[in-house]
Amino acid sequence: MIKLIQFPPALGLPNASGFCLKLETWLRMAGLPYENVYSMNLGRAPKGKMPYIVDDDGTTVADSGLIIEHLTRRHGVRLDSHLDASGRAQSLLLQRTLEEHAYWCVLYFRWADERFWPATRAAFFGGMRAPLKWFVPDLARKGMLQQVKSVGVGRHSPDEITEMGMRDIAAIATVLGDKPFLFGQPSTADASAYGMLANVVFVDLDLPFKSRIEREHPSIVRYCERMREVYWRG
Repeated sequence: MIKLIQFPPALGLPNASGFCLKLETWLRMAGLPYENVYSMNLGRAPKGKMPYIVDDDGTTVADSGLIIEHLTRRHGVRLDSHLDASGRAQSLLLQRTLEEHAYWCVLYFRWADERFWPATRAAFFGGMRAPLKWFVPDLARKGMLQQVKSVGVGRHSPDEITEMGMRDIAAIATVLGDKPFLFGQPSTADASAYGMLANVVFVDLDLPFKSRIEREHPSIVRYCERMREVYWRG
């Protein structure tokens, strides 16, 4: 059985990491059996980040996108078989928008904004024992803020970051339209979208995006509720 190594549940979600939630959702969509192994030890992760897997043949693979590519090939997953070349290209572009830009906008507020940092600290470091809990959270925060700045997002004002993130959300909402899933039928892009969007829509933090999504893009909320109902209930 596939072993999925990821952060433990937090903030009312199966995972407070968009990439961990993306991968576990994809595994459920693909119908592949897996076992969760919860860990906070990034030192043991092959690329220093979560998630990673140990496949049933013992192969270790890191990075959610590379994991999905590996499992699709090895286990013959046909989740995206209904997509033509254009659909696959659009799927890639949507995932890049969510994972390489919208993700950082949300991350900025979780880690940089003093209103939300306590919840982030509790989610990722709440179970840490002394003496690590006295210095590791602040070191991790400093490193994360450096990353947010290095990708460019952290160089903008909070209002500018909010508007940037909302433009990403508006684009996703436009592609979704009135369809049940981004491309009509479930696909990998939906796993990515749910992983990132649920970490705003379903988290009990009043991030700047949350109320605006509810007000300006109710279809996104319904979409997240649909994904949760289909893949996470029961």
